[in-house]
Amino acid sequence: MTPSPHTATTWRTYANGRMAAILFLGFSSGLPLYTLIYLMQAWLAKAGLDVKALGLFALVTFPYTFKFLWAPLMDRYSVGTLGRRRGWMALTQLGLFLTMGGMGMLDPKSQLGLVALFVAAVAFLSASQDVVIDAYRREILSDPEQGLGAAVIVNAYKAAGLVPSAIGLVLADHLPWQTVFWIVAAFMLPGLICTLLVKEPAVYGEPPKNLEQAIVLPFREFVLRDGWRKAALIVGFVLLYKLGDSMATALSTKFFLDLGFSTRQIGLAANATGLWASLAGGIVGGVWMVKIGINRALWVFGVLQAFAVLGFAWLAYVGPDTMVLSAVFGFESFASLGLGAAALVAFISRSTDPRYTATQYALFSSLAAVPRTFINASVGFIVAETGWFKFFILCFVLAIPAMLMLPKIAPWHADKRPAQ
Repeated sequence: MTPSPHTATTWRTYANGRMAAILFLGFSSGLPLYTLIYLMQAWLAKAGLDVKALGLFALVTFPYTFKFLWAPLMDRYSVGTLGRRRGWMALTQLGLFLTMGGMGMLDPKSQLGLVALFVAAVAFLSASQDVVIDAYRREILSDPEQGLGAAVIVNAYKAAGLVPSAIGLVLADHLPWQTVFWIVAAFMLPGLICTLLVKEPAVYGEPPKNLEQAIVLPFREFVLRDGWRKAALIVGFVLLYKLGDSMATALSTKFFLDLGFSTRQIGLAANATGLWASLAGGIVGGVWMVKIGINRALWVFGVLQAFAVLGFAWLAYVGPDTMVLSAVFGFESFASLGLGAAALVAFISRSTDPRYTATQYALFSSLAAVPRTFINASVGFIVAETGWFKFFILCFVLAIPAMLMLPKIAPWHADKRPAQ
């Protein structure tokens, strides 16, 4: 049977070298953040840090929130001889390999300040890598490939979480922490090799020549596009859409350890259910958005990710049951890391002007990181006062405000077709 032209084009798009590069770079982009969320948290918890101190460590990841401040500089200047995009990617990837591995050689009990410095360095380099990879993806892919490219990078980003959350935690039961950190850091090397092999993308328009072009114009366009009121609504929605879920998972490793699970059980649960569920969610989310559009996807996926938070409350109620752990981990990964993340990335992409993709995308993704960086810093104090069960109920309630904004942000009956 001869495939239709549409089917043939789809398969050629999947198989081309640009998509393979996006796959490797997406993995490289996700690895540092998940190392900070899962592996570092388990390392510090095992070293004896209490829940309040662990929560405060979220503050050292502030670069994810403020990366839009230096994103214009990465548009304006080049590093080395590899080109504007590849030069910055290679520099940040090499730096991440060294800092992620070196962090594990420290002693959290006697060198906690130095640990915080290394964590901040990893966060800064990771956020900078995200800026340039997002710009590279926008420039290397044609317009018809942008939707598929977003799906590929989101799923590769999530797949990277398997290394620190599953492989790393399982190895931590058998190897010294410094060895585990260097093994995890070594997974940055495929992305670095990819950067050295790929071609520099063609320049989309002229690179910015001064500070006004690099900084002022992207922000001016966003505000003037539909007015201040609509701009404020978009900013508020991006801030709130994943607030409840982000808070619920901020100290998930600490929560699982407090219930009595071993690092091996947590790692196997992530391996057996979390990764595959999140990948399935990303695929289902992409296919579903083709059918119902971005607006309706934000409604449906938002409801599912809110109810996924209640799964943590259920686990807190029933205690250390490995089957419940796998079920909760799986559904949260499917609904939030898969469906919810796909919808939010699609919404952010749609809200970005192609002329200012790097800076505007950095702005929106920085806003999405605010809950993880600042609000999540209070999680340890909230848990200390409420206990885990009431805390997760609060997280569910905090998922509601963004849903109430949807009639203004993404009306159910408007824009049924997803952005390409």
